[in-house]
Amino acid sequence: MQTPGVAIRSTNRSVEDGKCIVVTGAAGFIGSCLVRLLNDVGAENLILVDDFSRSDKDPNLEGKKFRTKIHRDDFFSWLQEQSSGIEACYHLGARTDTTEFDYSVHQRLNVDYSRRIWEWCTRDGIPLVYASSAATYGDGALGYSDAHDLPEKLQPLNPYGVSKNEFDKWALVQENTPPRWYGLKFFNVYGPNEYHKGRMASVIFHAFNQIRDRGYVNLFRSHRPDFADGQQLRDFIHVSDVTAVCHWLMGSPSASGLYNLGTGRARSFEDLAKATFSGLDLAPDIRFIDMPEDIRDKYQYFTEADMSKLRTAGYANPFRTLEDGVEDYVRHYLATGRYC
Repeated sequence: MQTPGVAIRSTNRSVEDGKCIVVTGAAGFIGSCLVRLLNDVGAENLILVDDFSRSDKDPNLEGKKFRTKIHRDDFFSWLQEQSSGIEACYHLGARTDTTEFDYSVHQRLNVDYSRRIWEWCTRDGIPLVYASSAATYGDGALGYSDAHDLPEKLQPLNPYGVSKNEFDKWALVQENTPPRWYGLKFFNVYGPNEYHKGRMASVIFHAFNQIRDRGYVNLFRSHRPDFADGQQLRDFIHVSDVTAVCHWLMGSPSASGLYNLGTGRARSFEDLAKATFSGLDLAPDIRFIDMPEDIRDKYQYFTEADMSKLRTAGYANPFRTLEDGVEDYVRHYLATGRYC
């Protein structure tokens, strides 16, 4: 196993001596939690793909077992040197910053790179699970159905959402596809291993730090008359539920296509803040501040996943409640600095 945090720029090592699983975005939040789940179910023959340039992401992979790490820029040339031996690909790597307004960045990493992943999986007959996003739904005016006729009508609110929707639309019209493929529209994911995400970390992460440092939580004031302060609603889902669905789909006979991945129940930011205080055994102290102007007209006030397609496909496990998930995250990870 390679030393965590060291990017492999090239390797001649073949994968033919054992079936391997590729995880892109492996050093990131969801990717590293998926690596942990795969290890827990006995999968250690993992090919981890990322840029591995940020030392603050190194702890995400500490203690995890894998075969090798490959820089994302070298992955396709590495593939050309390998014999067959890869049995699955989880493509979770992406530029996820919703405040990055240079679309060329999203085009390169979220669209063009994803197309190359798709084409490789198609050519070599490899099942593919990839990360889409609820950001594709824009302001939610058209609802949150994962029906395949909706992406052409959607109007995402930021370049990140546009890029994810563009790839979804492209995937849906391909005649040549991987043997099975699943594009998962992640809603608001939270949980361990997001320490490095800065401004883009979950509200729970920021709430915990505010409580620790100041004793209170700032939430965005509503700038719409139909939503009271703190009553903006999102579908919050614990990362353990996300990785469980990723793993289940890869082994299922479910029909290929787009699938929502949330809990199916929207909750308020006020509920979330109160759950964070509860995880610290403190009484809530919630205050409201103006939303930054650069995101004010691009802000989703309500998201709620329609989960009927995944349930119909056979996924029967319950999702964690907001209170249970936040308490676990706060008590067992944020309060102790642990990683999963």
